[in-house]
Amino acid sequence: MDLASYLPLVGIPVVVAGFALRFNPLLVVTAAGLSTGLAVGMDLGALLETFGEKFLNSRQLATFILILPVIGLLERYGLKERAQQWIAGIRSATTARILMLYFVVRELTAALGLINLGGHAQTVRPLLAPMAEGAAANQLGELPPVLRDRIRAHAAACDNIAVFFGEDIFIAFGAVLLMDAFLKENGIANIEPLHIGLWAIPTAVSALIIHMARLARLDARLQSDIAAWRAQQEAAA
Repeated sequence: MDLASYLPLVGIPVVVAGFALRFNPLLVVTAAGLSTGLAVGMDLGALLETFGEKFLNSRQLATFILILPVIGLLERYGLKERAQQWIAGIRSATTARILMLYFVVRELTAALGLINLGGHAQTVRPLLAPMAEGAAANQLGELPPVLRDRIRAHAAACDNIAVFFGEDIFIAFGAVLLMDAFLKENGIANIEPLHIGLWAIPTAVSALIIHMARLARLDARLQSDIAAWRAQQEAAA
């Protein structure tokens, strides 16, 4: 095999080296794309034009870049603190109940195709996790870092699991269309995206029930862990 056939792979070691050295991921990917394009003989102007075209065609990326600074400003001016104060005023709110409510809403909206309505950057970090922490602190008092991290992990898991199982119900979702195309290419007829979406409903309901049961034990586990942590603190004192 000729050496020129390996030139399109030149971006792979760039990505590996960049991530190994912990450089900015966006810069690493951009450098990999530029090095690959130049290695295969693309003109620099055409290469930059291709970058710009793909960027403009990616509506979701452009939206994310516009939303991210807004979220950063809201966090800087106390969005997390306001969310925690608001939750502290609701006596019936607990960490598990807040996460349960978010899970249900997130899965339903994902099933309707509103996948970008929530997410880690725009919802979990600035709102959901602080609200869940605020509810725990309101009931249990001061929280050690390990419990705060656990609550944040549960908040992130709620978003991941809910959107993962909910989005397959939406018949225009890319994965559903991919499965439909794969089945037809392999001679499996009479399968439409609507059928795939309908058969995804039992899986989504099962995921909902299993995760609700998991979250139902969260409040009790937090109480036992905070009691053990306080006993340890008193013994150390």
